[in-house]
Amino acid sequence: MLNNPFSSFETFEKASGGNRQSPLNRLSYVKGDTTSPLLRKTIPQLLDETVQKNPSGSAFVLSEQGIRWSWLEFKRQVEDLAAGLLAIGLKAGDRVGIWSPNRSEWVVTQFATAQIGIVLVNINPAYRVAELEYALNKVRIKALILAEKFKTSDYVDMVRSLAPELENSEPGRLYSQRLPHLRWVIQTGKNHLPGMQNFSDLLKYGGPAQKARLGEIARSLQPDDAINVQFTSGTTGSPKGATLSHHNIINNAWCVAQAMKLTHQDRLCVPVPLYHCFGMVLSVLACVSVGASMVFPGEAFEPAATLKAVSEERCTALHGVPTMFIAELALPNFSEYDLSSLRTGIMAGAPCPIETMKRVVQDMNMHEVTIAYGMTETSPVSFQSSTDDPLEKRVSTVGRVMPHLEIKIVDDQGQVVPVGTKGELCTRGYSVMKGYWEDPDKSADAIHDGWMFTGDLATLDEDGYCNIVGRVKDMLIRGGENIYPREIEEFLFRNPKVSEVQIFGVPDPKYGEEICAWIVLKSGQSMTEDEVKNFCRGQIAHYKVPRYVKFVQALPMTVTGKPQKFVMSEMMAKELGLTKSVTA
Repeated sequence: MLNNPFSSFETFEKASGGNRQSPLNRLSYVKGDTTSPLLRKTIPQLLDETVQKNPSGSAFVLSEQGIRWSWLEFKRQVEDLAAGLLAIGLKAGDRVGIWSPNRSEWVVTQFATAQIGIVLVNINPAYRVAELEYALNKVRIKALILAEKFKTSDYVDMVRSLAPELENSEPGRLYSQRLPHLRWVIQTGKNHLPGMQNFSDLLKYGGPAQKARLGEIARSLQPDDAINVQFTSGTTGSPKGATLSHHNIINNAWCVAQAMKLTHQDRLCVPVPLYHCFGMVLSVLACVSVGASMVFPGEAFEPAATLKAVSEERCTALHGVPTMFIAELALPNFSEYDLSSLRTGIMAGAPCPIETMKRVVQDMNMHEVTIAYGMTETSPVSFQSSTDDPLEKRVSTVGRVMPHLEIKIVDDQGQVVPVGTKGELCTRGYSVMKGYWEDPDKSADAIHDGWMFTGDLATLDEDGYCNIVGRVKDMLIRGGENIYPREIEEFLFRNPKVSEVQIFGVPDPKYGEEICAWIVLKSGQSMTEDEVKNFCRGQIAHYKVPRYVKFVQALPMTVTGKPQKFVMSEMMAKELGLTKSVTA
């Protein structure tokens, strides 16, 4: 199978210099299958091939906008926008930002920019003014495509606050003191706003001359060209722009599709955000690589709308982060949705509670659901389970190494650790980013000899299955004891009253750090701090029992559903009046 590595014996024997060893001495190194060659294509080539194979087939359904496009109809939208971008003077290598929730304009922009070699810059829909200013200037974005509003975010007002010059500018002639590189602001709404170009009008700008150039430009593109910049979360400083090529993301998307056994007969429900690798690569590009249909239930995730779309559109696959699946399973009328069409999908983006995975398989009919693990800097997936992996492996690991990738797990000295030993996970191969945009120092810190150091703590078993046990920076050190939050989280999740739980550290004058648990209870349940501690005592080591317990209605999350432990830690430390101790 495409997503399986070499046999464990062969892999570990190679990694250890060809010497036969006992399992305990084998090294945590695996290499993915190389039977099928990597694709040497660009994104426009990939789309063209899919359109040629099935022009009238269903490509996109965008429920909230009432849009249904065949592959040919979608291709025409892409060409109209690409020609329009050429008509306003944009060219290959320019950077265009997209700041929008999941809408048709997003996917059209994704492929139109790739068609003419423009670098698409994904901007987090949750960004506020300071973050937007940083992103626009860091990558020197020349044109920004944005929605007018999304939830509580007024994107137009935020742009105006940074560039008040818009009010007296003609479209394309913006000269802003704070945004010196930005010339075009293109908004997707119906209103005509001062200084801004309407997206719908831009689709009509390209004439015969621009249309004639599309093919020529596409043929000049190279698979290794940079085509996408995605900003990392920036929890420990300013966000970094991971720069990805056609080759990076096309091959990762294709391998992900093969792991799900996705074909042109499948229909994938996509509630995950497009600005993130999950939506853009694992969902959209994976479907394009095999001609599968995509169904977008709404602009942002809403559990009822997601299951409604699955039921009405007869989706065979569903993507989501664990918190999304938890919310779907918790719907009071969950049993009323017909999910019998579901077969596969991906759960990724954050550690998955084992009990949630079991319910997804049993109650959502996703018997071939897969777990995927990766990071933006690796395009993103490095490990994925197979549709026919034993359930035990699918609920307790993130699967095995993807094709054409190498994986090793190292200690703090950079030495490969034995099988079963915790260490930092490193990835090497086609998926590793080109680097952080114009940041050679941070790129050099992250990539050594082609190896991307992920910052994730992991273990590898004898069969090559990987288990993510935490973040290097999440690891707590309490009185000299190394503590991995994931281990305690999995234990607490066994309690039938617990819906969600996060473990993190807070400052302590005696031990350096103490353990804190934030818990979201299931609907109708109540629990006390003593109950939590008593549940732990005698079951896990005393030093792993949380010192502090807080019950909350919801956990602070990123837009992609990743718990923000640093936010919880800061809030809890402030609430408890704790400060970090200073040591000599």
